Amino acid sequence: MKILKIIIIVVIALVALVLLVALFVKKEYAVEREIVVSKPKKDVFDYIKLLKNQDNYSVWVMMDPNSKRETTGEDGTVGFTSKWDSQNENVGKGEQTIKNLIDGERIDLDLRFIKPFEGVATAYMTTEAVGEDQTKVKWGFNSSMPYPMNIMKLVINMEEMLGKDLQKGLENLKSELEK
Repeated sequence: MKILKIIIIVVIALVALVLLVALFVKKEYAVEREIVVSKPKKDVFDYIKLLKNQDNYSVWVMMDPNSKRETTGEDGTVGFTSKWDSQNENVGKGEQTIKNLIDGERIDLDLRFIKPFEGVATAYMTTEAVGEDQTKVKWGFNSSMPYPMNIMKLVINMEEMLGKDLQKGLENLKSELEK
């Protein structure tokens, strides 16, 4: 009985320690990647502002081309929403909405994840001319992990995990546009 009490006290102390440490771990995280595409800025922006084109470059969309898709509104305009529902747990269920558009410059998206985990995030893509026929494209993602789940940031490198998917997506975009 004494050993059981000691085990219970140790478990409670460990849980308390984890909860205490989580108080000091940042909840927010941001990831951004960029690439230069050998196409004029207008051509690149006109392509990325259409969410349907993510079928050709987004790693997440490409993970399950058979996911159920539904859209509302006019693609490439503020308010357009693209929903997805996949049995693949790496894709899950969610939606993204164009929340802001600065023509030729930037598109901002609100993301809502429903399963396998609920969450919200924002993403953006920007274009910047770096030559007559060269465009720098930046793709960024911002989100947060609620307390006490933010403790996972100590063992999961979000910069690396999301960064590789953003970079691969940008490489796919470059390849698609430079065909």
